[in-house]
Amino acid sequence: MLSHIRNFSIIAHIDHGKSTLADRMLEVTKTIEVRKMREQVLDAMDLERERGITIKMQPVRMSFRDKGQEYILNLIDTPGHIDFGYEVSRALTAVEGVILLVDATQGIQAQTLATLGMAKAAGCTIIPVISKIDAPAARVPEIREELSKNLSVDPESILSVSGKTGEGVQELLEAIVVRVPAPKTEYTGQGGRALVFDFSYSEHRGVVAFVRVLDGEIRAKDTILFSAVGKKMIALETGWFIPAEKSADSLKAGEIGYVVTGIKEPGVAIVGDTLKTSTCSLPAFSGYATPRPVVWASLYPETQDEFVLLKQALTRLRLSDAALSFEEDGSSILGKGFRCGFLGMLHLEIVTERLRREFNLEPVITTPSILYQIVDTKGNEVSVFTPVQFPEYGMIQQIKEQWVSLNIITPPRFLSPITQLLYEHESIVGAANLFADDRMVIEAEMPLRELMRGFFDKLKSVSSGFASLSYEFGDMRVADVMRMDVLVADELIPAFSRVVSTRRIDEEARATVEKLKKTLPRQMFVVKIQAKAGGRIVASESISAMRKDVTGYLYGGDVSRKKKLLEKQKKGKERRGEHKKMHIPPDVFLKMVKPDEGR
Repeated sequence: MLSHIRNFSIIAHIDHGKSTLADRMLEVTKTIEVRKMREQVLDAMDLERERGITIKMQPVRMSFRDKGQEYILNLIDTPGHIDFGYEVSRALTAVEGVILLVDATQGIQAQTLATLGMAKAAGCTIIPVISKIDAPAARVPEIREELSKNLSVDPESILSVSGKTGEGVQELLEAIVVRVPAPKTEYTGQGGRALVFDFSYSEHRGVVAFVRVLDGEIRAKDTILFSAVGKKMIALETGWFIPAEKSADSLKAGEIGYVVTGIKEPGVAIVGDTLKTSTCSLPAFSGYATPRPVVWASLYPETQDEFVLLKQALTRLRLSDAALSFEEDGSSILGKGFRCGFLGMLHLEIVTERLRREFNLEPVITTPSILYQIVDTKGNEVSVFTPVQFPEYGMIQQIKEQWVSLNIITPPRFLSPITQLLYEHESIVGAANLFADDRMVIEAEMPLRELMRGFFDKLKSVSSGFASLSYEFGDMRVADVMRMDVLVADELIPAFSRVVSTRRIDEEARATVEKLKKTLPRQMFVVKIQAKAGGRIVASESISAMRKDVTGYLYGGDVSRKKKLLEKQKKGKERRGEHKKMHIPPDVFLKMVKPDEGR
């Protein structure tokens, strides 16, 4: 049976056609009936379908007959966006081969090289494939030569497919059977052992573990345990993804499927853990490296009555999103909340949107920040995740921040605007070498803080969408930054506090107060907005009070009557101003988190 199983994944740069190719595979193998077929069938979340991107990896089991022999093909569809690289790395440990998909109109992109590196590190067999060969702008011969040079493979071994028309999909499936090695196991004892590479959660069934069985067999009703915590339970159900869950009596070595555990308590299920039967004597696997948060932001419930609901929601999301981390944070005047770690700005946006849609919550979000290492004037070194944790002005001796190494692939005609953009984001530009006939690769180093400041979107803008980006974490370096606070109606709002470059403090302060002035709703009193940094007010704006026309019903007569009414209105506003308390709606915080167009 093992010799007839092939486990593989599809990896590529974002929007190179992974999900569309998976759709055609499901059609060719008749895994899904024609009447039930739809676009992006493996993208189950509404967010994925609306945005046209894959957010969560999704396994599916297909049956394929080749030369009279029936094969089981287990595919794990992976995301392409750089924020979800951790999903890709987990999928690669559960398969023996990968399809490296490259768009015939765009060629190799920066993220293509990044995912290729992960596949090689995981020891996967790589099948290079050119997609979108039916597109009018397709450059199949040129891309084939480009792939051949960069992968050091025979051009004849590079396949061509169209996810739209289905051309070449049958030949690709046949190549998977031939090129991807079958799973191996030498275990002859009782029970089974499996690697947990993902989770889902059900109100009725608890945690559903997505597993790759590497040894033995796991049956429904077996006593199983999570090795990391030693928690024992009964396997309520085992089965496969086709792509909906279909129960089976057992999962055997080499197979990919699911195990219903019934667990509803947090902290028991861990991605990367080893799921074993009680009769299995094999040791646990080493698991996955813990995902490293890049962006930090605090989430607070709209009212403190929803604190428990927000905690439950984040715990639930954590089961299906192993890269999300959070801990309680009660140090803010906004009340009790959670300091959360994300893999990037898109990851933050997706989590926030899921809280809104799936749990009907409207969290208040602080301005995202990164990790800083601060040495105060007393010589104490502390790690700071949020701007409000920064010591007071004048109490800081040194600040260090994370830097990243960038690889940007672009046509040469965009070199000048990209170089200017890199300068604006405090980058150190390195080598710029010819990558292919019509493209070049730019190497640079940049503070992670600047990468978060909308750099990716600006790069796409100045390059008309032709440039692509990948990055790796570098070392910690001395930073010339300072904390900028925002006061609304003379009250410090921690959610708006930011860490900005000292050289850009005036520009950022002015932009922040102007954006707040446009975003905040008007009140019955004058609202003063101030940006404070370095012990001084850097920028200030005011929102005029709403004004009722108290003299509208008057006509003619003595003007003193109008003056008397206006004076009375003025005194009323002053009384309200003395007791003013500004309520800021949650949508204002969301709008302030998102960067402005062109900035």
